[in-house]
Amino acid sequence: MSGKLVVRIAEIEIDLDQLESYRALLAEEIEASVALEPGVLSLNAVSVKDSPNSIRILEVYASQAAYEAHLQTPHFLKYKSATAGMVTSLTLLDVDPIAMHGKP
Repeated sequence: MSGKLVVRIAEIEIDLDQLESYRALLAEEIEASVALEPGVLSLNAVSVKDSPNSIRILEVYASQAAYEAHLQTPHFLKYKSATAGMVTSLTLLDVDPIAMHGKP
């Protein structure tokens, strides 16, 4: 399974009073992960229209090993620790890609 893509959707609800701080920490974590980890192929975060504290992240990793390595990085651990009190709900969905394309 080490060569198969791992694709997940994180559904996250954030305490509205801490949303600005959360978004800054998330942006920092995503930038570091994509820049520093070859196995992190893409991380895309959006908020649900008219519900800015409902965050969705599409995560694509090169393999299960890349995903597991990501969870141990200093930048991810900093994000998890710093945002622990901001997150009111977290659901992780493992999904199967159907069609995923992008421009370089």
